[in-house]
Amino acid sequence: MQDFSDDLRRLRGRLEEAEAYLRIDALRVRLPQLEAESSRPDLWDQPERARAVTSELASISDDLAIFERLADGISDAETLNQLAVEEGDASEEAEIARLVTDVAARFDELELRSLFTGEFDERDAVCQIKSGEGGTDSQDWAEMLLRMYRRWAERRGFDLEVTALSEGTEAGYSSVDFLVKGRGAYGWMRSEHGVHRLVRISPFNNEGKRQTAFTAVDVAPFFEDVSDELVIDEKDLRVDTYRSSGAGGQHVNVTDSAVRITHLPTGIVTSCQNERSQHQNKERAMQMLAGKLISLERKRRSDEIAGIKGEQRKVGFGSQIRSYVMQPYQMVRDQRTRYETPNVDAVLGGDLDPFMESWLRWSRASGAAEPAEGAGTVAERGPMGGPVVGGVSE
Repeated sequence: MQDFSDDLRRLRGRLEEAEAYLRIDALRVRLPQLEAESSRPDLWDQPERARAVTSELASISDDLAIFERLADGISDAETLNQLAVEEGDASEEAEIARLVTDVAARFDELELRSLFTGEFDERDAVCQIKSGEGGTDSQDWAEMLLRMYRRWAERRGFDLEVTALSEGTEAGYSSVDFLVKGRGAYGWMRSEHGVHRLVRISPFNNEGKRQTAFTAVDVAPFFEDVSDELVIDEKDLRVDTYRSSGAGGQHVNVTDSAVRITHLPTGIVTSCQNERSQHQNKERAMQMLAGKLISLERKRRSDEIAGIKGEQRKVGFGSQIRSYVMQPYQMVRDQRTRYETPNVDAVLGGDLDPFMESWLRWSRASGAAEPAEGAGTVAERGPMGGPVVGGVSE
């Protein structure tokens, strides 16, 4: 009869660590306060406040339920193991082993949450994909990346909502703005901020040569209530309206309901075209702008503390954070963490968790609180030792 006592002691230790980083005592105090507030009949007189209360209540309830399930699983396994050892009964060995394995796997998933050290990691994410060097291949690459993130979001149970897009000249997208909605969406998506490089036999090259394309992904936290986080001077904004393109219901191409907002001091642009009214599109674009401005300010402060000047890298060779090579060999490699896999199809199909997890661990270990604009190597070489030149057939 196998004695699982050592395994169970380790799990009990992990439970105590979880109790600390989840702040279980504080959550148990906070839960009845939120329940009382959520039951107030006038709660929804202030929709923004109501959403904040119900969101926090759901998060706390979820954390407490996860913790209790883990505690119950360990207790059940401990009871079975004690009885089996005392009676010398090996018939429960398989069941105890299953419980131990199941609880350990759930701890592995939960402990990733402890890597979410950023102030806004629990929020939704505001994202933009923008084509760079590589011409039509870069615009096609932008569409491939959007599909990759959409499939990843589906796997995680997140919602991905496209808010605005600009069609490419021949294929794909010149740019696309979208939201990823779900608890911890920004914490996960932070790893994707930067330039992504694709190397493949171009379907747009008549000579069938290899082509390199670059596309930038920008990620910022999403804020429902802009005024709670910062004050944006209307004088600093240029607001343009235009007709929506793509799917969007009966108002598409009928009214100038789409909105594009340019923040003049920084040049940051956000747009939204999928809401039904110009007012709703402007509100959503302002929310997205708030996230980008806050991210920009945090990066500026980080640069000042580090004693360096912030640098906006070009969306081209030498600035990539991750390379996706499809020919002449297959490999996806993160330039920051050095994590890599030859299964390119799986990654493009949304299997991004290993890259995101390795970035979270690398980020905490290296003290990189915010993703860099671009963290690729300057002199990455081709498979035969020669350079792979962005946007140039080989």
